[in-house]
Amino acid sequence: MVVCGDDGLAHRLAAELRDVYRERVTLVVPAPPDGLTGTDRRPGGGAGLGVGLWARVPSARSRRPGSAERQTVREGWWVAAVEPTEEVLAAAGVAGASALALVYEDDETNLRAALVARRLNPRLRLVIRLYNRKLGLHLEELLDQAAVVADPGIDLRDLDSSTTVLSDADTAAPALAATAVAGTGKVVQADGLLLRAVERTPPGRGEVADPGLCTLALLSATTADPAGTEGAEHSGERGPQLLPDDRAVAAATGRGVVALEAVSHAGPQQSGSRLAAAALPMGSLFSRRLRWALFGLVAAVGALALAGWVTTGEHPLHAAYMTLLDIFAINDPAVGEPAGRQLLQILAGVVGLLILPVLVTAALEGLGALRTATVLRRPPRTLSGHVVLLGLGKIGTRVLARLRELEIPVVCVESDPEARGLTLARSLRVPVVLGDVTEEGVLETARIHRADTLLALTSSDTTNLEAALYARSLKADLRAVLRLYDDDFATAVYRTLRAAHPEALTRSRSVTHLAAPAFAGAMMGRQILGAIPVERRVLLFAAIEVAGHPQLEGKTIAASFRPGAWRVIALDTAAPEERRPDLASAPDTATPGQHPGLVWKLHPGYVLRPEDRVVLAATRRGLAELLGRPQRPAGRAPAVPGERGD
Repeated sequence: MVVCGDDGLAHRLAAELRDVYRERVTLVVPAPPDGLTGTDRRPGGGAGLGVGLWARVPSARSRRPGSAERQTVREGWWVAAVEPTEEVLAAAGVAGASALALVYEDDETNLRAALVARRLNPRLRLVIRLYNRKLGLHLEELLDQAAVVADPGIDLRDLDSSTTVLSDADTAAPALAATAVAGTGKVVQADGLLLRAVERTPPGRGEVADPGLCTLALLSATTADPAGTEGAEHSGERGPQLLPDDRAVAAATGRGVVALEAVSHAGPQQSGSRLAAAALPMGSLFSRRLRWALFGLVAAVGALALAGWVTTGEHPLHAAYMTLLDIFAINDPAVGEPAGRQLLQILAGVVGLLILPVLVTAALEGLGALRTATVLRRPPRTLSGHVVLLGLGKIGTRVLARLRELEIPVVCVESDPEARGLTLARSLRVPVVLGDVTEEGVLETARIHRADTLLALTSSDTTNLEAALYARSLKADLRAVLRLYDDDFATAVYRTLRAAHPEALTRSRSVTHLAAPAFAGAMMGRQILGAIPVERRVLLFAAIEVAGHPQLEGKTIAASFRPGAWRVIALDTAAPEERRPDLASAPDTATPGQHPGLVWKLHPGYVLRPEDRVVLAATRRGLAELLGRPQRPAGRAPAVPGERGD
């Protein structure tokens, strides 16, 4: 696989493919990456191309005593080039590669390189980073059609050779939303549903552990803390056991489990329904003081009408009519009439004088409220248990959309009145506070002292950090999630905030770190939905057509389960012609007649048919066996770019 880029996403993506999926990777970057060793060479006579061996030296924490030299593993090759020209792509081995990722920050660079790569290898699986989503949709169709024209024998569905266009914002949003809700980044998106892997402590005596949707793994037996089990595989103790059967789970006393469950929000339903209400509430139209004034005037008019009926003895409707005429000063003066009638007319005139300013105030407040409702809403005074989202740029806009899909109450804070996310916030009727978050009083207006989570997603690391520190001073136990560009800086900030506020949940997230798994999954093929790490091992989630797999076809759900290799966890109930090709993306809710989606609670006796599509959790070795893919032995050197080899 080949990864081309000019920022941290390229390095993170290459590491993801290398460490998680164990793929052979060639990295094309403008300059040799730091920490990569090897002798420069120029294969194929390519002038100006610096090529070196990509070597990884493990950290001292993961080395065995006396084995530092043996732990150095050759993982791939890097090619130093400023732009991905045809010569550069050829030197990187694109002609014989299975997948290519173009993750340059410039859309035009990625577009030109994609056209060249498709011409070099029509069967190449392309993953392209584009910020322009409309252009991306048209580009996918164009490049897929170009592949078929160049090689008429290609069947994109059978070969899983297609073009996928992604963006940082779209891929990072699900993980950020899940962090705001559940405080975890171990998530996989399938059919618009966020799934998370939850590590649970061993149940006490007489207690039964909740398996969630299913049990994914048994944690190491060395300690109850999964973070401290890094030496379990080499110490003679039991390491993590992936995809155990029910018997193994029942026999594993004293060991924690990793359960799969759907991400849901358990916050105040009243607040969420209030924010999602379609009708404009009465309290937003008129202030509380004005409502009391109107109520008092109506009571005064009613009292005058009642007094007129009692005093004159006329019909109640006629008495009320005469009272209204007196209030609006369009009745004849009560000259020569009884003193009671004259007194009532004077009182009605006084009430009429009071009504005029109240009606003008009500009209102005109502018009102002209607105008504000069509622009931006203010946070309700009684709002609580919500998420405060800072920044409505590319990342913040996608996270806002995801949070509202989960029906989570949100209050946004944005300093730019022309930010791209304000249109979405207005359409979703989400409260927005316009102001600089670093200024005093802005977070208080967003009701930060009553919020559950702070999502700091602005483009400035210092702004996000300053906002988190100030929010913690207002509410010490606030869950804080920070978007930080540099992954090392994010780790340092996380450790510092965790030490300063041990009672509060802190998460620092690099968008590059969050986006890399989605790009890596797309390079593996659209059937790969994602990966979840379990200690030193990893579980893959894939969508598989049952036809052509004898391990699944014609077998029941229970019989198809192979402990330690794969397990069917969901079934796609849509007809084959109505299925979406990519289950990792969120469904289009606006599409009429949308299929019912995935079924997660499966009967063990259901027999899998050839036309079925299932979602399964599998180990690397198990998925390779199921798909018939060869596995490269660990530590085997990859082929040199531009040369033939296995």
